[in-house]
Amino acid sequence: MDRRAFLAGAAALLAAPLAVEGQPATRRVRIGVCSAGQTRSSPLYQAFEQQLRMLGYVDGQNVAIEFRSAGGDLAQIPTLTKELVGLGVDVLLTAGGEVSIRAAKEATSTIPVVMVAVDFDPIASGYVSSLAHPGGNMTGVIFQETGLTAKRLAVLTQALPKITRIAVLWDTYAENQVSVAVEAARRLHLQAQSIKLGQLPYDYEGTLKMAARGRIEAVLVLTSPVIFRDRVRFASVALQSRLPTMLPFPENVEAGGLMSYGPNLTALFRLAAEYVGKILKGAKPADLPIEHPSKFDMVINLKTAKALGLTIPPSLLLQADRVIE
Repeated sequence: MDRRAFLAGAAALLAAPLAVEGQPATRRVRIGVCSAGQTRSSPLYQAFEQQLRMLGYVDGQNVAIEFRSAGGDLAQIPTLTKELVGLGVDVLLTAGGEVSIRAAKEATSTIPVVMVAVDFDPIASGYVSSLAHPGGNMTGVIFQETGLTAKRLAVLTQALPKITRIAVLWDTYAENQVSVAVEAARRLHLQAQSIKLGQLPYDYEGTLKMAARGRIEAVLVLTSPVIFRDRVRFASVALQSRLPTMLPFPENVEAGGLMSYGPNLTALFRLAAEYVGKILKGAKPADLPIEHPSKFDMVINLKTAKALGLTIPPSLLLQADRVIE
């Protein structure tokens, strides 16, 4: 055997163990996700995972994502949250109303929790100490839907200045938004009929047909993860019922609703992924300030307006951040 080849091979064998020993041991971290109503294939959670990949966290490679969905059933959220905590996840993402955050709070005081909190005050409810310094194991993104209700109704009356009767459509998730919506309608001299969706799966067809028979001229849809999940079907039913809709998010209008005013939910879930990434790199939730959206977009679907036989005032179209044609 060539002596130089032998020596080179021996040196490689001796060096190999040292190289392995010098490499840090890697452990696949686990991210728990508890969704109130969405599936993992929804655009919100796909955006969350896409942002994680951009940060270097790829499911099946260096992270494992444990996903659970309550399918809109509030009673399932505490059980699913405890299940994720029992798996020993390194960080937990929970999104939705207060029931979701309360379940996380009750399930763990040590595992970091990133929340996308909708329509409640986490300080008043005792989940965090302050927005700037949350304390404890929770941080994330919050936004107050009730503060947007009056603006949504004002935009709706600009689009449809002759309406006098509206329906306020809601479910259990949106219960604390109802009184604010009804009061905002009263101030705009609108008669508001409160309509609650019943058992799952929601009967959108029957509900909107009933509203149309009751001389309802437009529908204000309150924020719900279930209605958001069903946004394509809901938009189709509303169009068949000849009812204009004011909806919470741009994604609702992209699905065929008439108009929306609110934050971009997809962007919020991308931001939630940023929080998860920081925590996995060693940041403490207590030290990560809670953020809330500062930009709200008005989106109008002119295709839907045309199908409903509506003419949106040019002045309102100029105010819109996006017009779907």
